[in-house]
Amino acid sequence: MTATPAPRRRGRPARTDTEEGPGARERILAAARAEFARHGYDKASIRGIAKGAGVDPALVHHYFGPKEKIFAAAVEVDFAPALEAPAVVVASGREQVGQRLTSFFLQLWEDPVSREPLLAIVRSAVANETAATVFRDLVSSRLMLRIADELDVPEAGLRSELAAAQLVGVTMLRYVIKVEPLASADLDQVVALVAPAVQRHLAGD
Repeated sequence: MTATPAPRRRGRPARTDTEEGPGARERILAAARAEFARHGYDKASIRGIAKGAGVDPALVHHYFGPKEKIFAAAVEVDFAPALEAPAVVVASGREQVGQRLTSFFLQLWEDPVSREPLLAIVRSAVANETAATVFRDLVSSRLMLRIADELDVPEAGLRSELAAAQLVGVTMLRYVIKVEPLASADLDQVVALVAPAVQRHLAGD
C-alpha cells in the first residue's frame, strides 16, 4: 500500500543543513559583496544575495537584517585595507603624516585588486543616500577622525573631514571620473602635490 504523502506546509521552505551549516554567514557576505559590486546598492536585492549564497532570503535577514545592514558589512570588508591607515600613518608621529597617508590611500586605488571593490562602494555612495551614509561613516569616523585623534590636534573632527575631502576628491577625479591630466599623472607627482594639503589639515603644519 502506497503511503499518503505528508501535506505541504505553507510559508517559507525549511532551511537545509547546508544552508545553515558552517560558513553560511561567510557565503552570504561574499555573495553580498559580489551583488553590490555588480549591481550597485539600488539594484542589488536580498533575493539576489540569497541566490548567490545558495540560501533562503530569510537567512540573509537572520544574519544581517535589512539591505543597508548587509551593505555596511560588505563595505567594511572591502574597505578593510584602508582602515589599517591610522596604525600605519601615525606610527612615526605627525611629521610627514600627510605624505604617508596620501601615499597609503592612493596606493590602494592603484592596486586593481583593491580598486574594484572601492569603485563599487563609491559608485553606490554617489547614487544612493543610504550607501553614502555608510561610506561617510567609514571615511570620516572610522578612518580620518581616528588619525586626527591620534595626532592630538584641535578641531580634530573638522580637520579629519577636510583631509578626507582632499583625498576622496582626488580619488573621484583620478579613478572614478578619470579627468585628465590627473587620471594619467604619475602617482609620485600626485602624492607630492596633494600631501602638503593633507598635512596642513591633519597636523596644522
